Amino acid sequence: MSDIWIRAEGRAGRITLQRPKALNALTYDMVLEIERALDAWRADDAVKLVLIDAKGEKAFCAGGDIAEMYASGTAGNFDYGRQFWRDEYRLNAKLFEYPKPVVSLLQGFTMGGGVGVGCHGSHRIVGESSQIAMPECGIGLVPDVGGSLMLALCPGHLGEYLGITAFRMNAADAIFAGFADHYVPQTNWATLTETLCANGDIKAIEAASIAAEGGTLEVNLPQIDALFCGAQLRDIYRNLTWDDSEFAKEALKAIGRNAPFAMACAVQIIRRLRSATSIRQALDMEFRYTYRAMKQGDFIEGIRAAIIDRDRNPSWAHISPEDVPSGEVSAMLMPLKEHALRWEEMP
Repeated sequence: MSDIWIRAEGRAGRITLQRPKALNALTYDMVLEIERALDAWRADDAVKLVLIDAKGEKAFCAGGDIAEMYASGTAGNFDYGRQFWRDEYRLNAKLFEYPKPVVSLLQGFTMGGGVGVGCHGSHRIVGESSQIAMPECGIGLVPDVGGSLMLALCPGHLGEYLGITAFRMNAADAIFAGFADHYVPQTNWATLTETLCANGDIKAIEAASIAAEGGTLEVNLPQIDALFCGAQLRDIYRNLTWDDSEFAKEALKAIGRNAPFAMACAVQIIRRLRSATSIRQALDMEFRYTYRAMKQGDFIEGIRAAIIDRDRNPSWAHISPEDVPSGEVSAMLMPLKEHALRWEEMP
């Protein structure tokens, strides 16, 4: 079985991720194959919509396959990772801007790179097992693949909260935050898929949807807004340390697992993108960080601790969220000039 299965079925162009044992982690070749399929179907009148799903019950896609980035980065070769991100971000933009409906079925874990594939379409379907998150700060990265724009567009200061705590959203929370659109019980996904392929009519999604229940983000939003409204990471951190609520204590615990420098940059990116009008602005901003991440940030150490040695004991460059100089954040997010993303490659 190949890592990805791409075919036309009835009126639908179908993309199925097929690495269930690896939680359908996205490889570089998978990125390129998805892009080629989208380009081919763009002007194909026989294809009315694109349907993206995945094999296995545990995950739609738990992120990008970053082991190769570690191997090349530790050898001093940063070009592989930079090219991966260039091509992945171009795919993210194409999904966001696609002229036909893009339907995704997001079971289990949808995280990091999985958000970039599954959450930029027009009809994002979640079920009872769905868990959606942006956990990049835990490996020394910032929420990327266009996820920073989604965080910036969240209600209130929910984006800062989700971006630096990596909170896992269930179906109701994902819909409230803007990462999903419809809740359909997973026992009905097969029937819905058959209908969409047969006639390409997206009205079937609305007919199959029911209300999602059990979310907590909407109830907690006033507290999130009060605690995560700080202009910089250090301000948010102080708000949390001064608050003796259980919510603040849990948030501090979550933040304590992540790279302070990555979180400080993530907060600035989210705040800068509140006025964005295009996903390309978000991807440009994210690429400023990821282009520099292996050479200047905590990314290599984050992968080592989480994926390679799995000791869960990273040695971050900064000890505390209060220790990150604002000048270092500004430098990390400076424009890349000739190294910036090349949007002229887009249709």
